[in-house]
Amino acid sequence: MKLTFIGAGNMAEAIVSGIIKKQVTAAADICVTDISEDRLMHFFMKYGVSNSGDNAFAVEQSDVVVLSVKPQIFPEVWPEIEAALKPDALVISIMAGIPSETIAGEKPIRVVRVMPNTPSLVGEGAAGIAAGKRATDADLQVAEKLMGAVGITKVVEEEELHAITALSGSGPAYVFYLLEGMLEAADQMGLEKEVARELALATVIGATKLMQETGEAADALRKKVTSKGGTTETAINTMEKKGVKDAIVAALFAAQARSKELANG
Repeated sequence: MKLTFIGAGNMAEAIVSGIIKKQVTAAADICVTDISEDRLMHFFMKYGVSNSGDNAFAVEQSDVVVLSVKPQIFPEVWPEIEAALKPDALVISIMAGIPSETIAGEKPIRVVRVMPNTPSLVGEGAAGIAAGKRATDADLQVAEKLMGAVGITKVVEEEELHAITALSGSGPAYVFYLLEGMLEAADQMGLEKEVARELALATVIGATKLMQETGEAADALRKKVTSKGGTTETAINTMEKKGVKDAIVAALFAAQARSKELANG
């Protein structure tokens, strides 16, 4: 399976690193294109993959083409890529907000869309995968195999990718925002920064692992650690008065709406 990544950004690097490490595809079968010579050299030196500044040349030889450019660049680079595609090539897009039908147009191009997230950079990603109109089950399996090298995958309907974007695509930022608040409070309470950072990170990781391994609902686990009249109850009551949960729900709906707006141009 010959793979070409159009764009040598961080997400492309995460996937390339993962599929080589997990031996999904050999480095010799991967090509990366980009306008940055420095990024191309980085990929060659670190991963041993081939590279090119010519999108069409790289695509002509590929079974799978991964569109990993920024969405706003898509209209500029797509015409030459589309013209160079092999008739049976699969296109996998990790671009946010661009529907599969916009990519395929009137041509019989098989497109699978993927919504990954930044923890893919450390092999802990969460990706929604959706088949375009002409994509097959085998195409979905290819996408799952590639993205499974950097985290978990869930196959969804393409319309559901807007919700996936709001939940897990943007989700890491919500966690970082929570940590910002926790660490700001810790600093104001006089805790040494590195101590606070280590404790906060361990708390988030530990809580997530506890919920994952027990299979219990979030509210059930919260209630177990919220003793009546205790410090945790005081903190939760304060968050409730401030409307924290309502704000989180509203934020996800706003992100979903924005994703739909971007998809509609």
